[in-house]
Amino acid sequence: MFFSPRLCMALLLTALLGACASPITARVTRFNQWPADLTGSTFSFRTPVDTGRELEQATYEGHVQAALEKQGLKRAPAGQLGRIQAEVSATLRSKEKTYLQPIYQDNQVFLPPFRDASGRVFPGAWAADPFGPRYVGDRQVSYTVHTASLRLRLLDAQASPPGKPRTVFESRAVYEGGSDNLPAVVPYLVRAVFDDFPGQNGQVSTVKFDSETGALIKK
Repeated sequence: MFFSPRLCMALLLTALLGACASPITARVTRFNQWPADLTGSTFSFRTPVDTGRELEQATYEGHVQAALEKQGLKRAPAGQLGRIQAEVSATLRSKEKTYLQPIYQDNQVFLPPFRDASGRVFPGAWAADPFGPRYVGDRQVSYTVHTASLRLRLLDAQASPPGKPRTVFESRAVYEGGSDNLPAVVPYLVRAVFDDFPGQNGQVSTVKFDSETGALIKK
C-alpha cells in the first residue's frame, strides 16, 4: 500500500493532536440534606467492610479529611465518634471496548503520454489520484477503559436514634479514561465531590481538571 507525503503528514498531525493531554473529567452525582449548624462540629470515619486495604483506605480518608476541614469541621479525637460519620469507598474496574476505524488508501494513478498543441510529447507518469484518498474498508480496534469510582456518605448522629445516624450527604464521582492508577485519580474525585459543596440536592455535574497542572477548569 502506497502512502503519499500528503497522507503521511495528515497521519502525523492526527498523532500529535492525540498526544495532547486531555482534561481529567469526573461525573459527580450528589444528594444532600446538609444541616446549617455543622460548622465547628467533629467528624470521624466509619470502619469499611473491606479491612484488607488499611493503608490505602487511610490514604483516601486523608483526602476526605482535608476537604471536610476546609468546610469548617474538625477531626474527632482518636477513639471517639464525631457528630458526622464518614464512609469512604474507592473502586477501579477495567473493560475492553472495540470500535471500527475506517481505512483510506491514497492511490496513485498513471497518466498516459500525451502530445500538446505544439507537438511536444510528454511521457506518462504516476501522480496522486485527483479524487483523493479512497475508503477501502474498516478495521476493528480494541482499547481498555478504566473506571475509577469514589463514593462518599456523611451521616449525622445528632438528633438521631443511638447507633442510627441519618444520612445528610451522599455523592458518587466517576472517572472514565485511560488511567488505571486509582491512588492518583482519587484526589481528583474527592475534589470533584467537594466542588461547590454541598451543592444542590439531586445535582449531576461534570468537573474537569487540567491534567498537567491539576488546576480546576472553570466552567
